[in-house]
Amino acid sequence: MKFVECEKQGLVECFALVKSCEKKSAKNGTFYLDMLLADKDSELVAKLWDYKEDMAFYPEVNTVVKFRGTLQQYNGNDQFIIQRMRATNDNDNINMSDFVKSADYSGNKMLDTIIDIVSGFNDAELKSVVLSMLEDNKEDLLFFPAAEKLHHAMTGGLLYHTLSIVRLCECVCSIYPCIDRELLLSGAILHDIAKLREYSVNATGIVDGHTVEGMLLGHLVMGSEDVGRKCDELNITPEKKFLLQHMLISHHGKLEFGAAVRPSFIEAEVLSQLDLFDANMYEMADAVKDVAPGDFTGRLWMLDNRRFYNHGRIAVEPQAKIIEE
Repeated sequence: MKFVECEKQGLVECFALVKSCEKKSAKNGTFYLDMLLADKDSELVAKLWDYKEDMAFYPEVNTVVKFRGTLQQYNGNDQFIIQRMRATNDNDNINMSDFVKSADYSGNKMLDTIIDIVSGFNDAELKSVVLSMLEDNKEDLLFFPAAEKLHHAMTGGLLYHTLSIVRLCECVCSIYPCIDRELLLSGAILHDIAKLREYSVNATGIVDGHTVEGMLLGHLVMGSEDVGRKCDELNITPEKKFLLQHMLISHHGKLEFGAAVRPSFIEAEVLSQLDLFDANMYEMADAVKDVAPGDFTGRLWMLDNRRFYNHGRIAVEPQAKIIEE
């Protein structure tokens, strides 16, 4: 987080996105605000002690606020002690891309790349299903994240994760001729499309919760239903419809990971493995980039609470190179 020193010794100022803010009661009976501040690269716990509603405004979550205060250490971690804060205004020239992590490529560029790949399909039925699903969901696809907190939880993250898997699929298909390339790519492109209905996304392009439908059904089931309806609408061969639906409901691999059934044909298993591989690669690289060479990351829940070592042999970037510049 970028801090600027104030004229008063020890005080610093910054602009930050308020990710959470909760009014709490201190042991002495006074109130304080417990906050989590962020920019696109980092997060920081912050406190405003002796909070009185008639003396300070209550910052809204997912808005950018200007803060003044001091940095302190608490249990070995940085903590920002707020003295003053105010809402931002037009004169502050706030650019939201400085505060919200986003994909390296624009949504339009990633979507156009995927459409170009599908447009080259020989299978007319798979081509029509995938292109129609992409067109129906184009507006949301351009900015939706892929997750709430873990891999690719950033603006444009859903397309980024999708195109990353598409690139992995192309590489695997070049090695194993037994894989039906167009079937695998179709499943890869559609596997997470129902996250557009599973998540509630705020104005910053970040998930702020789940829809009721998303909580009760989940994107695997909803995605299978959406693809099934589209196949019926387009009079797609029944078996091809079932193959696509199976890939969507099985792509989490194991029942304990949320799959409705285990993958039961080659392309379904490959999709499941590559989906997990891409998610794990992002998590590892995103964690390792923030530690110095010779140090370990904190424990990564998604990777069995393991810690990963930065050997320093190469500069680590979390985002994959999925489009040739």
